[in-house]
Amino acid sequence: MVSVADVAPRTPWEEPPAMGEAIEVAEGVLWMRLPLPMKLDHVNVYALDEGDSWTVIDTGMSSNKTRRIWAELMAGPLAGKPVGRVVVTHHHPDHIGNAGWFQSEHGAELVTTRTAWLFARMLTLDVQEEWPEETLAYYRSAGMDPAIYAARKADRPFNFADTVYPMPLGFTRIQQGDVLRMGGREWDVHMGNGHAPEHATFWSRDDHLVLTGDQVLSSISPNIGVYATEPEADPLAEWLEACERLAALARPDHLALGGHKLPFTRLPLRMRQLIDNHHGALERLLDHLETPKSAAECFGLLFKRQIGAGEYGLALVEAVAHVNHLYRTGQVTRERRADEAWVYRRA
Repeated sequence: MVSVADVAPRTPWEEPPAMGEAIEVAEGVLWMRLPLPMKLDHVNVYALDEGDSWTVIDTGMSSNKTRRIWAELMAGPLAGKPVGRVVVTHHHPDHIGNAGWFQSEHGAELVTTRTAWLFARMLTLDVQEEWPEETLAYYRSAGMDPAIYAARKADRPFNFADTVYPMPLGFTRIQQGDVLRMGGREWDVHMGNGHAPEHATFWSRDDHLVLTGDQVLSSISPNIGVYATEPEADPLAEWLEACERLAALARPDHLALGGHKLPFTRLPLRMRQLIDNHHGALERLLDHLETPKSAAECFGLLFKRQIGAGEYGLALVEAVAHVNHLYRTGQVTRERRADEAWVYRRA
């Protein structure tokens, strides 16, 4: 009999670093954590030793608390050397949130993809005091629970600028095929997609390290969501394409340094697990849609657990991603229900 341990990704560490502390995962590469105010309560960040300075990979969500922890890290594990460069894998607030602070307060260079910078810069400048009708219409089209819809509509909308430090003009672009020197290593830049557009991953030419960001994680699946900004999108197709492409680069001895959870080896196995899990979910969902259902009515089938209020938003956008994929590939049809929700049925 094959045990779960024999087929699961492995991690050299059972516990993450404590807040304000670091673990050296390879020569000159430090792994640190910052808190998040949500169920997924942390984000991993990394620092690569450049000799007289550091390159930091991702920055945490903007808050006074995270900046106090950064001050502790810079005085402690980073030994007082300056952060000269910040490399951001993708535009989500828990990754780019303090990039502007490093630029404006510490003089660091920001290195990221053009798409990540444009999204972050645009969203920080787009502050809404009331819900845009497009967003409310999107929630209705997804079949959002009426009580949650009413509570959201009555509250001030979340704004990107609430959790992302103001971003000054100017950044250094990276793109597919670039080679970036960090921490005494040459890193090939390969783009992911689906979780975030033009999501950068970094593959060391000199040893077994891979910085995967949120494209590939050790024990959870990256959130793949559709939002009101692009309600007809098919990010699941983009994520599957990117993972199949990146899987060709993966080796069992790679140490994958992800944006959440623990670093891990057996990267080819983990990528296949994630890809197969989504294909399995799509097959189950297709059977589930023998009778018409909205995206929100697919939670039980997709997630196999009760979804609480704190997870509801992420669950909703992921459910829409799955039904959108089936719709865009012609496997389901859809029609409007009286409550404005799209309901999907197997074709």
